[in-house]
Amino acid sequence: MVAALVCWSLVEVVLRQAAWTSANLAPRPLLLLYVLAVLGPLLWRRTHPLVAVAVSFGTLTILDIVRILTGSQGALLSSMSAALILAYALFRWGSGREAASGLGVILLWLPITHVADHMSLSEAVAGYGFFLFAAALGAAIRYRTKIRIRDIDHAKAREREQLARELHDTVAHHVSGIAIQAQAGRAIAASQPERAIEALAVIEDAATRTLTELRAIVGVLRASQDTEFAPQPGVAEVEQLATDGQARPCVEVTLSGEFDDLSPAVGAAIYRLAQESITNARRHARHATQVTVAVTGDADRVRLTIDDDGSAAGGRAPAGYGLVGMRERASLLGGTFHAGPAAERGWRVEAVLPRTGTPR
Repeated sequence: MVAALVCWSLVEVVLRQAAWTSANLAPRPLLLLYVLAVLGPLLWRRTHPLVAVAVSFGTLTILDIVRILTGSQGALLSSMSAALILAYALFRWGSGREAASGLGVILLWLPITHVADHMSLSEAVAGYGFFLFAAALGAAIRYRTKIRIRDIDHAKAREREQLARELHDTVAHHVSGIAIQAQAGRAIAASQPERAIEALAVIEDAATRTLTELRAIVGVLRASQDTEFAPQPGVAEVEQLATDGQARPCVEVTLSGEFDDLSPAVGAAIYRLAQESITNARRHARHATQVTVAVTGDADRVRLTIDDDGSAAGGRAPAGYGLVGMRERASLLGGTFHAGPAAERGWRVEAVLPRTGTPR
């Protein structure tokens, strides 16, 4: 597209040589450099939309200011209309801050170019309308794409939930059959050894099919675009959540006790609970300056405590979805979870998990 626009500009410069000469504009080589400066940033409109807008419309602004100061007349190359693509790209691929900054650059250029070309009121309104329409189109397509991606993610999540239910039903069915056959084998082992051998064969076959179906369904559950292949974090990785004191609130992590024979599931849960609690403090703790994370390993349990010194008027509701998920994780591992206002100030999150990660 950029190559086609540049070729279009070259042809237009050659065919309109007389017009450029009468308009007393810059020589053709300089005009071609100007065309490259305006159209070249289109190559980076997706990866760096704000930079592309700044370079392209900055060049246009400088040229129009020179035209105003020198009194030069004559329309610009029609290929410059491709700058509308940058207005679209700014709202399609740029962040909110980039879109606001880039729109400011465009709105700064528009009145300058209207003065340089002596446009009428209707032409000026049409110019604003074209660029605002391109920006609105980019924002609408971006919103539609986000909605579509969200719907796809929800569909995937529902499918994984259905597969998890099938996993439970399949495994529970086969394991129940194995348990019944094992009990029958024990009952007849003394009187009918041959029947006991048959029961063992049935058990072996059921166990093999159980493992096969388990691997197949778990493989489907793991087949996700966002799958993380890194090892699951544990208690040792909680220390990585601490900050150097420059960012606010400052996060301080303290580990004490023994964690050698800790269940991997419990270690991962401790890390996730601490991570979610720190995120909640950063988002919702008003005027918080410090978050303290303490992990203590006892003989039969691990205690996690997170305190922040935020204002009590933070408005954090204990029934939020994040807290519900944290409470569910702790309950599945046989532990307890509590979150609420601290006695003096701030918010406290406390979780106690058994070392083995199994309910008593």
